[in-house]
Amino acid sequence: MAPEFLALGVIWYIVFLFSTTCHEGAHALVARLGGDPTAFHGGQASLNPLPHIRRSPVGTVIVPILSYILPPHWMIGWASAPYDPSWQRRYPRRAAWMALAGPAANFTLVIVAAIAIRVGMALGIFQMPSEVSFTHITQAAVPGTAELAATSLSILFVLNVLLGTFNLLPVPPLDGNTGVTLLMSEGAALRFLDWTQNQGLGFAGIMLAWVLYDRVFDSIFRVFLTALYPGSHWG
Repeated sequence: MAPEFLALGVIWYIVFLFSTTCHEGAHALVARLGGDPTAFHGGQASLNPLPHIRRSPVGTVIVPILSYILPPHWMIGWASAPYDPSWQRRYPRRAAWMALAGPAANFTLVIVAAIAIRVGMALGIFQMPSEVSFTHITQAAVPGTAELAATSLSILFVLNVLLGTFNLLPVPPLDGNTGVTLLMSEGAALRFLDWTQNQGLGFAGIMLAWVLYDRVFDSIFRVFLTALYPGSHWG
């Protein structure tokens, strides 16, 4: 493997692990605020990635590395924060807010990356590229560490757009499956959750969500790019 490929993989993994930790930490923090300290006691309500790695070593280490090595050479993976199912049944609305906290953390990181990119452009450090990719949302206008910063911010932007929007799909076990119950009465929410959780979808639900998401990601991506670069048009 070329040194450049390995170096880019390290950047990908750092950004992936940070983004995933923020996502799961947000779940854990909002659950604790809502009365369920399960994840808090497990150490998940923090920016320390180790509790998440210990809980999901396959999703946080093995799958991300393999997905980067294999084409198209970008990282996917997962983690999870534990919660008390009886708490969810007592407070389905609190559980819905807990579920939505993860994607909210990802969108916050998208905004942070976008602000950093725009500030860098204003300072003459970054510039808008003629073509974009997952690692090339912005590019360095000056040599040196600006190139590392541009790559890191590009990955932070794209990866969190993907994590935030994908997890909002209302398919178990994704966050949107619980978050959508905010639109229902408490009784309907409980019936919906019982039905979806008892279907045993699991991995099949993830695959279904990915097939659907693959059809709409380009459009979602263009919306976020247009927001980052107003007035620009992307193919």
